[in-house]
Amino acid sequence: MQKLRVDLVSDVACPWCAIGYRRFEQALEILDGEIDVELFWQPFELNRDMPPEGEPILEHLCRKYGKDAASMEQSQREIMAVAEELGLNFRGALERRANNTFDAHRVLAWAATQNRETALQLALFEAYFGDAKRPSDPEVLREKAIEVGLDGDVAEAIARSDQYADDVREAEQKFMEAGVTAVPGFILDGRYLISGAQPADVLVDALRQVAEENASR
Repeated sequence: MQKLRVDLVSDVACPWCAIGYRRFEQALEILDGEIDVELFWQPFELNRDMPPEGEPILEHLCRKYGKDAASMEQSQREIMAVAEELGLNFRGALERRANNTFDAHRVLAWAATQNRETALQLALFEAYFGDAKRPSDPEVLREKAIEVGLDGDVAEAIARSDQYADDVREAEQKFMEAGVTAVPGFILDGRYLISGAQPADVLVDALRQVAEENASR
């Protein structure tokens, strides 16, 4: 069986990252063990200059894209419908605030050392899009860490410190230099970048192609 590394560059504040990961899961279900895929989450900040209190999401999107509130709400509802079809909880998507996620990424870096990063990523997606909670709130990080079997005290302590800050910044810089300017970004075998929340069949074809190339080396 071919082993294949996939780096998923993502932000917990990105709706298409949650959707993209679910489609990636669907691709793995289709492959059914055909390829041994090893996933590594990598950080990206959509709102790196956002203050801690954040900004109401529709207000933020209107300012960012120069569109009116009605059109931005419609686009958000369309995203919510896509998420719902995939079984994702986006019920709080319109109530969420645009937030900085640096502290969440630091706690996720720690979760990776405990082999619980994917579980925590998914819990934070649900906290943000489902419950409109702030993903970098130390108490939210504590709650979600406990939920996925991690030490909540450690998670909260990391969130209130600067631990893993250098690791996150270095990873962000590395993948920006690799050409990732928007998320989600799937990097296959460190060589091929697939941008956006592509359908499962597109991901299946790409994974198979790279695995076949590696097998023929």
